[in-house]
Amino acid sequence: MRTRLMSIRLGLLLSGLLLALGATALAVAPQASAATGVAAVAEALKEGPVYVDPRAEAQLPKAEADALAKKIKDAGKPVFVAVLPATADFPQDKVLAAIRAETGITGLYAIRLGDGFNAGADRAVMPTNAVRNLTEAVKTGAPADASTQLNNFVDQALTQTKGSAPGSWGTTGADDGVPVGGLVTLGAVAAIGGGGAYALVRRNRKKKEEARREAVERLSVVVDEDITAFGEELERLDFHPGEPGADDAMREDYERGLDSYEKAKQIMASVRYPQEVTGVTQALEDGRYALACLDARRQGEPVPERRAPCFFDPRHGPSTEDAVWSPAAGAARTVPVCTADAVRLRDGVDPAVRTVDTEHGPRPYYDAGPAYGPWAGGYFGGGILPGLLVGTMLGSMMSTPAYAADYGGGTGGGYDGGDYSGADFNPSDFGGGDFGGGGGFDGGGFDGGGF
Repeated sequence: MRTRLMSIRLGLLLSGLLLALGATALAVAPQASAATGVAAVAEALKEGPVYVDPRAEAQLPKAEADALAKKIKDAGKPVFVAVLPATADFPQDKVLAAIRAETGITGLYAIRLGDGFNAGADRAVMPTNAVRNLTEAVKTGAPADASTQLNNFVDQALTQTKGSAPGSWGTTGADDGVPVGGLVTLGAVAAIGGGGAYALVRRNRKKKEEARREAVERLSVVVDEDITAFGEELERLDFHPGEPGADDAMREDYERGLDSYEKAKQIMASVRYPQEVTGVTQALEDGRYALACLDARRQGEPVPERRAPCFFDPRHGPSTEDAVWSPAAGAARTVPVCTADAVRLRDGVDPAVRTVDTEHGPRPYYDAGPAYGPWAGGYFGGGILPGLLVGTMLGSMMSTPAYAADYGGGTGGGYDGGDYSGADFNPSDFGGGDFGGGGGFDGGGFDGGGF
C-alpha cells in the first residue's frame, strides 16, 4: 500500500510539473519565435516544417505560412521551408548548409532569402539533379512572390521526396494553432495533448529501430555464410607465395583475395544499417575475381574477363556466359551464369539457386523480400540488378520510389529522410544553384544539389 501511495504521489507531482512546464513554454514561445539567426531557424524547423523570420513576415503572412505547413505535414514528407530576410544573420553562401547542419535532420530544405531562392537535399531524400531542376523551375520566368514560389516548389517536391516527416514534429505546427516558427517544448506538447504525441513519436522510432535490427540480423546470416564460403575457397587454392612457378602477378592476385576477405569481415563487424552490407558483398565479389585470375595463371590459361557473379548464387564465382531464364510465372530474361548452371539450364534442369530462410520456409533470395536488396546490390551493382529481377518479389519492391531510401539507394551513413543525422552530411554537395531570381541577389550562392 505504501508503495502504491508513493506511486500516486509521484504521478501527481510529475503531472503538475508537466503542466507547469507547458504553461511556461506557451508563455515563452512567442518570445522564442522572435529570436533570429541560424540557431533559431533550426530549432523552429525541428518542431514544424515552415519557419518565417519575424523580419520577413510581410513576405509570407501567418495564414499562408500555416497553410503551407499543413500541406507538408499532411503529406508526411521531410520538407523544410524557411523565409528569411537578406541580412548579415544569414550569409547567402553559407545559410543553406548551416541550417541543415544545425537542424540535424535529413530532408529537403528550401529557403527564401530576401527575394532569392535556393534548395538542397540529402541524397537519400532527393537526387542532386532533381533538386537542381526543381529549384531552377521555380526561379524561371517573372519574379514570383514568396507564397507562389514556395507553394509551387513544395507541390512539385512532395511527389518526389523520399522518407517521412521527422518524429519531432509530432502534432505541433500550423494545424494545432501554434505560431509557425514557435519553439514548442515537450512540456507544451504534454499540456496540449497529454503527452500522446510524444508517446506516438517514441513508438514510431522504436518500430523503425526494431525493423532496422531485424533486417541486419537477416542479412547477417546470409553474409556470414558468404564470408565463410570465401574463406574456404582461399584454403582450397592452397597457394603459397614462395611455391615453384609463383610470380608477382599470382602473388598480387592472392594478396587481393586476402585483402578482400579481411575487408568483408571488418565491414560486417561494424554494420548497423542494411545498406552497409553492400560494401561486404562488393568486397567478396572483388575477391572472387582475384581468385579466378590466380587460378587461371596457375593453370597457364588467359586471365578471365571481369564479369558479374553467377546470378543464381554469387558463391559460384564470376559468371562465364549469359543464359536465358524465366522465374516462375515471369518473363524470360538474360542473366549471367556460371558454367555449371549454364549446363543445367541447357539440360532442362533447375539451376542451383541460393535460398534464404523466410517465415514461409526457404525461398530463392529474389523472392524473399526487400531485405536482401543490399546483399544482391553489392554483387550485381544497382544499375543492372532491377533488370535481372523483373517479375520477382525483390524486383517489384526495388521498382518502388521508397525502395532506394529504405534499402540503400541513398548515401549519408544509412540515414533516411526525416532521420536525425546531426551534421553528418557533405556540405560541398549541398545546394540547388545560386540564390537569385526576383532581383534578390546578384552573384554569390553555391552550386550542387544534394547533401
